[in-house]
Amino acid sequence: MEELLQVDQLVTTFRTGTGEYAAVRGVSFSVNKGETLCIVGESGCGKSITSLSVMGLLPDNGQVREGTIKFQGEDITHLSEEKRRKLRGKDMSMIFQEPMTALNPVLTIGFQIREPLMIHERLSKREAHKKGIEMLKKVGIPYPEKRMNQYPHELSGGMRQRVMIAMALCCNPSLLMADEPTTALDVTIQAQILDLIQDLKDDLGMGVVMVTHDMGVVAEVADRVMVMYAGEKVEEGTVEEVFASPQHPYTKGLLASVPDIDDETFEVEPIPGSLPSIQEKIEGCRFHQRCVFATDHCRKHSPKETIRPQSNQHIVRCWLQEVNEDGSQNEVAPTSTNA
Repeated sequence: MEELLQVDQLVTTFRTGTGEYAAVRGVSFSVNKGETLCIVGESGCGKSITSLSVMGLLPDNGQVREGTIKFQGEDITHLSEEKRRKLRGKDMSMIFQEPMTALNPVLTIGFQIREPLMIHERLSKREAHKKGIEMLKKVGIPYPEKRMNQYPHELSGGMRQRVMIAMALCCNPSLLMADEPTTALDVTIQAQILDLIQDLKDDLGMGVVMVTHDMGVVAEVADRVMVMYAGEKVEEGTVEEVFASPQHPYTKGLLASVPDIDDETFEVEPIPGSLPSIQEKIEGCRFHQRCVFATDHCRKHSPKETIRPQSNQHIVRCWLQEVNEDGSQNEVAPTSTNA
């Protein structure tokens, strides 16, 4: 498969009044053409910051401190803002978490969807208007001609999200970053939005990176899954591997926290404790304070990423999953689903 995006050892930091702190710590992943990678974890684990780092949309006090970001083989880590804007609008697009704040409230839908077409596709205003109507129709918005003259507040949440998708896809990007695209939408609209993104991905052959904390969404749309905790990647693999055989205690905890309506005896097992602040200094594994399997070794030493012997794609960052020199797995690997 053709590789679109390659992120290697990404470190993103933020400057505050008390110092500089890392929100993303040495994260590596890749995305192929026609593939959906879901980045999952609790709020505050670094998912959105990772996507904003890739897009070059970090706030003024944030910066990519270390690592490389390559798009279609080209290093874009430190592109100038002018080159980054050209790349962002045409080849890389993003759907933001809250369309009401991402859309300009004082500009019509038509103006906002025409703008990228006129800038990146060099279309005239008339041509861009026609293409905008086609895109609104493609994302399932009724009466698209009428919607072009309306303002964001005149549309429902689901329709605003569809407008965002239309804007993101109007220039046929190779890579789509979707940050919690179904947050705050009702279940029916969520399913429609996810189906829409999948259909458009298949039609355009683009790669998708979807940021979410909803494991149900992951099960439905992902080809591969990357689990993040406190700024680090703790597990990555195909969706089948991660769901059928989760290896990191945190991944087990996330899955155990999802209700199973088909199992009458199922009991939700919440993960104890809470996510640490990026300012908190933690020695050893960053999850050890919440992990029932933590040992003294976990509390003193940070684990490295390990590729499971059974798969060359399933990566785990946990001392309990370390592979011995003879190729066998650590005998104290966790078996409980309770993290």
